[in-house]
Amino acid sequence: MKIGIIGSGNVGGTLGTRWAKNGHGVMFATREAGSAKMTKLLASAPGAGSGTAEAVARVSDVLLLAIPWSAAEEALKSAGDLSGKIIIDAINPVLPDLSGLAIGTTSSAGEMVASWTPGAKVVKALNTVGYYVMADPTFAQGPVTMLYCGDDADAKKAVAPLIAELGFDPLDAGPLTQARLLEPFAMLWISLAMKQGYGRDIAFRFIRRAG
Repeated sequence: MKIGIIGSGNVGGTLGTRWAKNGHGVMFATREAGSAKMTKLLASAPGAGSGTAEAVARVSDVLLLAIPWSAAEEALKSAGDLSGKIIIDAINPVLPDLSGLAIGTTSSAGEMVASWTPGAKVVKALNTVGYYVMADPTFAQGPVTMLYCGDDADAKKAVAPLIAELGFDPLDAGPLTQARLLEPFAMLWISLAMKQGYGRDIAFRFIRRAG
């Protein structure tokens, strides 16, 4: 699959590199082609390339959105017409001091992304753990649950295997409005990891009683 990565920081870099190593055609959107940072990232992601957001979007089947919330709308506009594209929204609209969310309860970042990209198929996913866990979601207790949601059934069917091949247990949480719950859930992870002293190597599992 051809996967475009909008955001080459910790999350975008980690996921893009892992998908590239799994054999997908990965391209990173960048305004700094040839920079030391991008050169290093491309060296770690076999076969990956880079280009402008518009060029990356044009050749990609799926786009991962993994940039700060404050830059999301501008980045999506710079990518051009995204009609028909699957967008995996991994953004959490956190405040700069990590004290809470900039948007929530009556809307979500996922829904805002959908409103900015008419015709695109937005799937909220890969936002409920940090990049440490994304790099290696192996836990002795079993696979980490990765909740995802969206309004397009075919888009979710395409995204679920991309989540699973990373080592997560994908779980469909319903329509895109469920992002109003997944983003605060991510805030809980951030609070436990960063403020309550549990560290970044933590994650959640969905379990069900037999019968």
